[in-house]
This record gives sequence, C-alpha cells and structure tokens, in this order.
Amino acid sequence: MDVLVVDGYNIIGAWDELKKLKDHDLAQARDLLIANMAEYQAYKGMRVIIVFDAYYVQGLAKKQQNFKVEVIFTKEKETADECIEKLIKQLKNVKTQVYVATSDFTEQRTIFAQGALRKSARELYIEMKNIEKEIEEDLESYRNIQSSSKIPIKKDILEVFEKWRRGGH
Repeated sequence: MDVLVVDGYNIIGAWDELKKLKDHDLAQARDLLIANMAEYQAYKGMRVIIVFDAYYVQGLAKKQQNFKVEVIFTKEKETADECIEKLIKQLKNVKTQVYVATSDFTEQRTIFAQGALRKSARELYIEMKNIEKEIEEDLESYRNIQSSSKIPIKKDILEVFEKWRRGGH
C-alpha cells in the first residue's frame, strides 16, 4: 500500500487559498487541508497522514482520525520534519511506498536518503485540481447516463407520454 505523509503547515504555507485563510483562521486552513486530503485519499485509495508541528498548537502530542485521514500533532519540542522522518522509518518496507508532500528542500533530501519519494506542494496541488476535475467529469457523466431514458424514444412521443402522465389529453 502507498502512503502519503503531508507536512501540514508547509502545504498550508504553499497553497495560496490556504495561505490566505491561515492569516485569518489557522484552524479553518487546517480543516480545509484535511478535507482536501480526505478527498484525495478517497479517490486515490492511499493511506494519508498529515503532520502538524506543535509550534502552532501547544500541548501534548495527539493523533486523531478525520474521515479516513490520520492527523498527527507533534509533541511540543518535536518538529513535523522529525515526526515525518520517524514515520518513514516505521512505514517504509518492501510492500509500502511512502511519499512525503513538502516543499522543504532539506526535508526532501532527508526523505530521499530514507527511501521515500517526495511530492512538492505544487505537485500535490496540481494533482488535487486534476482529481477535482476528474470527479466533476465522472459526476457529469453519471448525471447524463441517469437522465437518458432506458428505452430510446423520440422526443415528440416523450412529450405525449409526459402530457398523459400529468393528466393531459
């Protein structure tokens, strides 16, 4: 199984929509990132883990599950990078490919050394937009299939049937 580990605040700082939101409401920016990653997870079928530094959220380390996305807030003196590196060591094996979404160049070099692959914030954003587009196309295709009749009938005959159905003559 493939696993995507997301450096939460790095991605929030890199995506314009989230960066603007962060300036007014950091919690809402986090929630929107989690919702986006839940959509990503549902579409891709990958395990998704988002790591946030405790720098912005004081207190003990905590782990929670939102949708099917795992969210980790690091311990108070632990950076997201340190937590991500530990996760790679735990997760990486012959059957599991780990991807890390971050635009932190130093972190990218470290994760490469551990055998993980990286997705830059820009690559992840483009992938998310493509997924949204594919979902919309799938929905539109589904709507078109649902609205078309099971038996091909000419439009003028359908109008007669519709009149009859509504009680007209």
